[in-house]
Amino acid sequence: MKKYINKLFVICALLFLGVSCENDAILTSLKEVNFSGPIEASSNAIVISTENENLSVLTLSWPAVTFPVNAPVTYALEFDIPADAVGATAWSKAVRVEVGVDVLSKAFSGSDLNKMAIKLGLPVDVAGKIVVRVESTLDRKIYSNPIELSVTPFAKKVVFGAIYMPGSYQGWDVNTAAELKAIDSGIFQGYVTFPETQGLGFKFTNERSWSQFYGADANGNIVNGSDTDFQIEKAGSYQMTVNLNTAKWTATPFSWGIIGTATAGGWDNSTNMTYDHQLKVWKFKGTLSAGALKFRLNNAWTINYGPKNNTDGIMYIDNQGAYDVSEPGTYEVTFSIQEKDATTGLYPVTATYTVTKI
Repeated sequence: MKKYINKLFVICALLFLGVSCENDAILTSLKEVNFSGPIEASSNAIVISTENENLSVLTLSWPAVTFPVNAPVTYALEFDIPADAVGATAWSKAVRVEVGVDVLSKAFSGSDLNKMAIKLGLPVDVAGKIVVRVESTLDRKIYSNPIELSVTPFAKKVVFGAIYMPGSYQGWDVNTAAELKAIDSGIFQGYVTFPETQGLGFKFTNERSWSQFYGADANGNIVNGSDTDFQIEKAGSYQMTVNLNTAKWTATPFSWGIIGTATAGGWDNSTNMTYDHQLKVWKFKGTLSAGALKFRLNNAWTINYGPKNNTDGIMYIDNQGAYDVSEPGTYEVTFSIQEKDATTGLYPVTATYTVTKI
């Protein structure tokens, strides 16, 4: 009897193993996925100048990549010089441009392509070579074959001069009014913060005097000698742009802010700083918690700065580090940054800051 029981046990064990083998998941491997065709460029030789810097000079398009999984595919472009697109470190220095989900083309203005070419080290006024490839991402990254473009970048002329912006935000004192620097012939730009507790009116002057000033017409356009004030819609910080060629002005919301676990908005929302137009520095004064602190522009991560340490007072663009606020309290924080490079349109690599407990 015992012998039969043992045989029955062996048979059941074999049957169990057989069933288990049948139910095991089938081992699979990733299917090979490729771009079905090449990148297409609207032009393979682009010469950039002041005439086309604000126009579309290049459009790149590519076929969709079909992955085994039916889901949205994210695309990006990578630009590099040919010498850096080969070898063990290939594409490690590339300029990357996000395109979007299921987007199969991207247009570039002359200004955008000019900045990219100069950032990659191409000399101005000389035709240079860059290569570009498409990155597609779903469950892995797939790259297209690169194509080569000839690009001739140019250097924008640096212009000099300034106008001034006295207003209710600073008591209408022309001697301490914000300075708007020339960025092109007849075009001026600068930054102003309008506090909640003061008015929203302002004018422009050619000098730090009222001998020649500009006010508004009935439509808000610039008129020499008009007594009517220009008006901002609401308090806040703005990038002011004045075009005396067209008699138009614009006020674009613009603010550097602090972000991180030390701030009221955590990592989700920046706390806006205010601009001291006399010292040309951005400031925050208020309560901070113990935690991390960084700086970013206009409540977005597109342009952001972080430190390499807590001691040298320097912030670095796109650095992942954060300043460590060691204890909670009331602080004054300052952030000082140079203007974008007039030739490339790029923000500087470094900026300076202070964090002072008061």
